[in-house]
Amino acid sequence: MQSIFQHLIEFVIIFPAIVLHEISHGYVANRLGDPTAKRAGRLTLNPLAHIDPIGTVVLPIIMLVLSGGSYFFGWAKPVPIDPRNFRDERTGMLLTGIAGPAMNLVLALVAGLMSRAFPAAVFAPGQFTSFGSVLLFFCYANLVLAFFNLIPIPPLDGSRIVQWFLRDTARNTYSSIARYGFVILIGATWMIPGLFSAYLALTVVPIFGLLTGAQ
Repeated sequence: MQSIFQHLIEFVIIFPAIVLHEISHGYVANRLGDPTAKRAGRLTLNPLAHIDPIGTVVLPIIMLVLSGGSYFFGWAKPVPIDPRNFRDERTGMLLTGIAGPAMNLVLALVAGLMSRAFPAAVFAPGQFTSFGSVLLFFCYANLVLAFFNLIPIPPLDGSRIVQWFLRDTARNTYSSIARYGFVILIGATWMIPGLFSAYLALTVVPIFGLLTGAQ
């Protein structure tokens, strides 16, 4: 059984990935013509600008504790975006949406390849006996963040991909689910035990092995 201290270490390792995920949304939006996030001071590495008490702190720690450090989900304070500033609203929302998961995949790639320099490192959540084990956990955590956010349920980033293919009425109807999105996710996880773990086994686990060479 992991100690609270071990879970706090996991949280400290995960936190930069959550922050960089949100900054990526704002950075891409700014590049595409929407300065809303920049004006709101959200393109900063200062973590205090991005913390959502529930999504960034409480929920990830609870999930880490309940899962024994094997999985979690959470979010930072949403980056403000005004799609009216994009030349092409649909494409702008698509690109800003996938920017967050893309950042996590890049971080996972870098950490995974770096971990290969530490062949003796063992991946065991909460057991950070070397820098290599920290890299392995950081790689895994970023893959979890990426694929969790790619679930196509509004308001998660994966819904932006679906919305790009929908037109007007269908897109508006689909987007209206956002207010119930996290209730749907939590409800599905509770009603179908093992659902999230099965999803990670199909997505995160094989890519983690490919990047790190870990068994």
